[in-house]
Amino acid sequence: MNLALCADVGSTYTKAAVVDLDGGRLVATADHPTTPDALTGLTAAVRAATVPLQAASIPWYVSSSAGGGLRLAVVGYERLVTAEAGHRVGLSAGARVVHVAAGPLDAPGVRKLRAARPDVILLVGGTDGGDADVLLHNADRLARARWRAPIVVAGNADARAEVATLLSGATIVDNVLPRIGVLRPGPARAAIREVFLRHVIGGKFGRRFARLVRAATPDAVLAGVELLADRTGRGLLVVDVGGATTDVYSALPPGAERAVEAAGALARARTVEGDLGVRWSAPGVVAAAAVERLPHDGALAGAARLRAEDPTLTGDSATDVRLASLAAVVAVRRHARGEAGGHGRRDLRDVSLAVGSGGVLRHSSPGDAQHVLDAILSDHGGGWPLPRAATTVVDREYVLAAGGLLAADHPAAAFALLRDHLCVG
Repeated sequence: MNLALCADVGSTYTKAAVVDLDGGRLVATADHPTTPDALTGLTAAVRAATVPLQAASIPWYVSSSAGGGLRLAVVGYERLVTAEAGHRVGLSAGARVVHVAAGPLDAPGVRKLRAARPDVILLVGGTDGGDADVLLHNADRLARARWRAPIVVAGNADARAEVATLLSGATIVDNVLPRIGVLRPGPARAAIREVFLRHVIGGKFGRRFARLVRAATPDAVLAGVELLADRTGRGLLVVDVGGATTDVYSALPPGAERAVEAAGALARARTVEGDLGVRWSAPGVVAAAAVERLPHDGALAGAARLRAEDPTLTGDSATDVRLASLAAVVAVRRHARGEAGGHGRRDLRDVSLAVGSGGVLRHSSPGDAQHVLDAILSDHGGGWPLPRAATTVVDREYVLAAGGLLAADHPAAAFALLRDHLCVG
């Protein structure tokens, strides 16, 4: 057999899967608790998956969200256009956007930026040939602040040389918004990914581990979503409920109607909700449910607090499922409704496949996992139009990340893996 090893190093567990590249068949899986150095847990998971197959020398494809994933700050020209475009690109690149600044940075603005503790800054501003003053001002401000975190610049192409002079160590790529209404995330996404692997993963876990990692986990999952959408032509919705965040991915089918916006629209999009999770962020789920007027009993707040204090707490699956259901509903509401005032709204009426992911869904009974997905698809009070006819499935073998990791080098095998495990209905 022609095999490959796909592994994802998460904040809690490291998952490994052996895939037969000739047919996209899942041959073996294993997991191991993620270790502080990441590499020990990865090695253990890989050994558990490969030793029974006597497959010691096969290529590795590794993604990681260990250490909290990628924290990104966006600094843009103005909030409703270029800053919003940068925000969307950052989310699609697998980042948790922890701060968005718009307009000329001043001293208080720089202090707020530092307080957000970003791993990477995405500096954007202006369409190509447009106003470059704010972009140059912000580049100069960051240079004078002696900013140490990596900076990716994806703004007005006409100002590229001047920005490079001001920020000599920055990575400069094509504009994310070359003209109004045209969003081009590719170059910025690729640059953010490379900076994440080189500086963030390497800085937290060492160069040896960083050399193994090919993508941030959300970036790998998004690649899997994109491949599945491209090959099937279906509208997809993926909800990944984790311990710290709940991530939502959507892919609109060809020809789906959507509004034209100044900041551009992504046919495939991802959002991350850093306050929604079933462990570290469980209290945020209860708070968000109250804001959204979703019914929940008073005991849930205490249970959520206990999970945040001890993320290893087990033995109460019913509460985990309830928290997961609320987290999923709130996360999809935010994803579909977009920013305040409807900006960034996603039209998901043509979604025909809804996929649930995350440890709580994978380890729940089929009935409990279905309850979470049903809560999303019956959310008539959420302020967004529901899919007209969507089938549901749980990614129990965690193939979305594996498929995304294989998509570039082995697209046929990756698609077969995703199709066979996820395509129902």
